[in-house]
Amino acid sequence: MRLAMIGLGRMGAGISRRLIEHGHEVVGYDRSADAVKALGDDGADIATSLEDAIAKLAAPRILWVMLPAGAPTEDTVTALTAALSEGDIIIDGGNSFYKDDIRRAKAAAERGVHYVDVGTSGGVWGLERGFCMMIGGDEGVVRQLDPIFDALAPGYGTVPRTPDRGELDPRAEKGYMHAGPAGAGHFVKMVHNGIEYGLMQAYAEGFDVLKGKSSDKLAEGERFDISLPDVAEVWRRGSVISSWLLDLCAIGLAKDNMLEHYSGHVADSGEGRWTIDAAMEEAVPVNVLSAALFARYRSRVDTTFGDKLLSAMRYGFGGHVETPQ
Repeated sequence: MRLAMIGLGRMGAGISRRLIEHGHEVVGYDRSADAVKALGDDGADIATSLEDAIAKLAAPRILWVMLPAGAPTEDTVTALTAALSEGDIIIDGGNSFYKDDIRRAKAAAERGVHYVDVGTSGGVWGLERGFCMMIGGDEGVVRQLDPIFDALAPGYGTVPRTPDRGELDPRAEKGYMHAGPAGAGHFVKMVHNGIEYGLMQAYAEGFDVLKGKSSDKLAEGERFDISLPDVAEVWRRGSVISSWLLDLCAIGLAKDNMLEHYSGHVADSGEGRWTIDAAMEEAVPVNVLSAALFARYRSRVDTTFGDKLLSAMRYGFGGHVETPQ
């Protein structure tokens, strides 16, 4: 299939290259001439503007927007909605707020344009490992785009098959799912990121306790000088708390066991707050997720070793470089 990728940052470029590797045709556009040239060198057809990207596609056109949530995505989707024709498709693969998707999909539908939201997880590793995708939109349109999603997804890989799935959608086993109508994809991704906050905070606090066991505030006979890189390494091999996040802890600690290269001033990208807001609307208690969010706020005032581990994990999966605020 042929589509345009609008936004060639870490994720947009990775998605584009994975599609090209799987035989799809990508028209790439970004305000950065260097980003466009780099993707062109890897086989993309480069565009000089949104209008040029549209012109390089045949109807029905597919344009994937991979930009920061907020004004960059809003302005781009608005411009595309006005410029596209009936039957064309806009995909938002960023981290948009799901209620914005619902509104945008309604506006696009008035012009006969389809809108699909794709909550995308995989970070800077997605090109190699594949991207986990949670998709919202019309079922028929999502099916039409299936070759794109199938190419981007991790596939079955080495993950053991889940027993007793029966008639459940087989796409989920490959690493992507149709979550429901417009907005549902980003809603599922929003909750995913809220959970991510909680998991990361649990690892951060646990390793902080391990590190603190050598403190001179404890009785000398009760101090342990525990190797944190070795703990992370042994836990990721057969432990019930093994995970990709723990893998990233092991990588960060092996390089710098005191994590001195990380600020520990942990940012939040919005989904954590939105998850808490949704929980409040539904009257669902989310003690761990809300505490994890507040811990990030606190980290910007009073930094701990655990906060540095959070920074190391965020750098590991997303390339986020955090500085004191």
